[in-house]
Amino acid sequence: MTTIQEQHERALIVDFGSQVTQLIARRLRESGVYCEIHPFNKVDGAFLSAFSPKCVILSGGPASVTGEGTPRATKEVFDLGVPVLGICYGEQTMVNQLGGEVTPANEREFGRADIEIVADTPLFEGFGGPGTEERVWMSHGDRVHAIPEGFEVIAKTQNAPFAAIADERRQFYGVQFHPEVSHTPRGAALLKNFTHAIAGMKGDWSMAAFKEEEIAKVREQVGDGKVICGLSGGVDSSVVAVLLHEALGDQLTCVFVDTGLLRKGEAKQVVDLFRGHYNIPLVHADEGDLFLGKLDGVSDPEKKRKIIGGTFIEVFEREAAKIGGAEFLAQGTLYPDVIESVSATGGPSVTIKSHHNVGGLPERMNMKLVEPVRELFKDEVRALGRELGLPEAFVQRHPFPGPGLAIRIPGEITPDKVAILQEADAIYLEEIRKAGLYDEIWQAFAVLLPVNTVGVMGDERTYEAVLALRAVTSRDGMTADYYPFDHDFLGRTATRIINEVRGVNRVVYDVTSKPPGTIEWE
Repeated sequence: MTTIQEQHERALIVDFGSQVTQLIARRLRESGVYCEIHPFNKVDGAFLSAFSPKCVILSGGPASVTGEGTPRATKEVFDLGVPVLGICYGEQTMVNQLGGEVTPANEREFGRADIEIVADTPLFEGFGGPGTEERVWMSHGDRVHAIPEGFEVIAKTQNAPFAAIADERRQFYGVQFHPEVSHTPRGAALLKNFTHAIAGMKGDWSMAAFKEEEIAKVREQVGDGKVICGLSGGVDSSVVAVLLHEALGDQLTCVFVDTGLLRKGEAKQVVDLFRGHYNIPLVHADEGDLFLGKLDGVSDPEKKRKIIGGTFIEVFEREAAKIGGAEFLAQGTLYPDVIESVSATGGPSVTIKSHHNVGGLPERMNMKLVEPVRELFKDEVRALGRELGLPEAFVQRHPFPGPGLAIRIPGEITPDKVAILQEADAIYLEEIRKAGLYDEIWQAFAVLLPVNTVGVMGDERTYEAVLALRAVTSRDGMTADYYPFDHDFLGRTATRIINEVRGVNRVVYDVTSKPPGTIEWE
């Protein structure tokens, strides 16, 4: 089977465990360069020969080059004859491995810094030349003390005399700062200089090309077999469903498990779009009563998630058995999921909360996986959705958790609480759209709190629920800040909710960032 990496020039990102390695890949993809991230301990000579990259980027990482047994790049990286860029730890291990010296710094650098460009170099092409200062973002405790033979300094700061270095003959470059983060304003331009000007890459990665290649790949994988796709109505599963329908037609059947915990009118929207507009074979399993029955009396958030996940699998398996004969299960696995499953260190991460997906189904059902968007980031999935002609309202939908409204109702869940939250949430989103703010916000939703307060409506005393509103801005959901609505908007929205939704008499706004909070409340 022909893979994407055989179709396009590709860059290799060697991961040393940085929290922001994924951002390197995103910046490269944005400039039309296909790239993949692989852990340092999986990249050896045989891998490099098979992958055949046009250039290599060594990521940052939490370790110290001065420590014993800390990560190193395989020697073959420097023997490939292709340009290499080391970022932060990547620069330090390059220096260390090629004969220079790295030492702990007396003055550590974390946060914004200004580098001074001190030499003409294609890496800083368009930046203004020697004497120009450029704002960057630093995050390092060690620093380069002596550079290897053949290297020269191309940028410095007061605390980092080797903030950027280059061996122009071998096309080896190192930067102590992080060009991949948004806090380095022209970092994307620097990375493009490396991939396009230095490595000579054309930037031939596009979503239109991906769509055609992936359709051909799916047809080759599936042949005349049958595929079942779990459709939630979210962006990822919707894009997968439309792509597979274009590739396979009636060989695809979608199963939409309606938990009764979706937003107001959402189930009808999903059925109308996929069964009505796209004419995709769709099983609508309306199981709201089943899910709410199993959640009766349950207040622990992890128990809610496990009950919903387990019940989802039961319903999905039952409906798949009715269809019969399917060999393949389609999933909306994204590239960040793939990367996280093969971390640079191989160590476990702390579970903040369990995730609800269909990950356990392939083994239980003895089915082969079809994962057509596993090489894409979320923003690329949205771009693919546009290529496939999905309505913009679907493509730009805010993320919605698998357990649905169950984790937006802290405490016990009842049908009445779900109905109250659906109505209030719909008003909130309607006001956001009317204000033209929907696309500025990463995620917005209401939370029905397990708290009643005294109120006065007309001449009567009320004792009803408190509703919290949440809206955040984010690039990728890893960090987030609250959206700064003006008070007129909040007052107008609160008034509508209290007037129109029986059971709510007080509205509050959540101004917590992530961290320390999470985006969702449970």
